[in-house]
Amino acid sequence: MGEREDKLNPQIMSSIKDYSKMPPEELSAEEKKLKRSEILSAVLVGFLVGIMIYGVAANGFGFLYTVIPLVFIAGIVKGSQKQKSSLKEIRAEIESRKNI
Repeated sequence: MGEREDKLNPQIMSSIKDYSKMPPEELSAEEKKLKRSEILSAVLVGFLVGIMIYGVAANGFGFLYTVIPLVFIAGIVKGSQKQKSSLKEIRAEIESRKNI
């Protein structure tokens, strides 16, 4: 039953990848994709921090300008940590193949 659930949930399947079985071209493509995603996350966090600063400067500490961006920032940071660990795994696999 567990295998069937994995097939039904594409999010689980996409997050679990065996990098040792991937060809070098796919590894580099995956690395580039994760780098772009990492940059996008940093830009979004910066944008949300800017919204918070503007909101505090214009309206004081309001719910709309402080709490909502903080919730989004927390979600982005949590997802970014998973991406960083995947990026480390990919880079380690690339390095291990270079040393062989």
